[in-house]
Amino acid sequence: MRFSRTEIAGVMVVDIEPHTDERGAFARLHCPDEFAAAGCPFTPAQTSLSRNTHAGTLRGLHYQPAPHAEVKLVRAIRGRIFDVAVDLRADSPTHSRWTATELSAENARALLIPEGVAHGFLTLEADTDVLYQISPAFEPGHEAGVRWDDPAFGIEWPAPPKVISARDASYPDYPD
Repeated sequence: MRFSRTEIAGVMVVDIEPHTDERGAFARLHCPDEFAAAGCPFTPAQTSLSRNTHAGTLRGLHYQPAPHAEVKLVRAIRGRIFDVAVDLRADSPTHSRWTATELSAENARALLIPEGVAHGFLTLEADTDVLYQISPAFEPGHEAGVRWDDPAFGIEWPAPPKVISARDASYPDYPD
């Protein structure tokens, strides 16, 4: 695996290094030792799947505050997404800044999102599946979010959402 830092501390792009032969390819998607060696120890406690029927579906921006904060490793296993991370850590030099990358089944890229960073995505194709590996396990009742179009962040989405939940559309302005 190759780990590339983004402009937000702790947010890493993770690319696979497939081994190919006449049968196709094989690649490791997660190894706790390799993540630790890259400076981002991560051992998933839970794996979840988000199925998205329509292109233009927006999910997020979600996070769980301490003491239930999560680290997420996100990858598209079918279709494509514009994947976004927003730094909500008050003591971070990149507080309120965002980064994004395209994740697709074709590029097999993942985004590692540390504690204190909100996450969301916009599907770029219909029938897109997104795999989440999470640690610690999700704690119902402790979820939180910030609005996808909050001017405090100025996220440059590739298109406006066509499908979004009422909850995700109605988060209040970020209190920064």
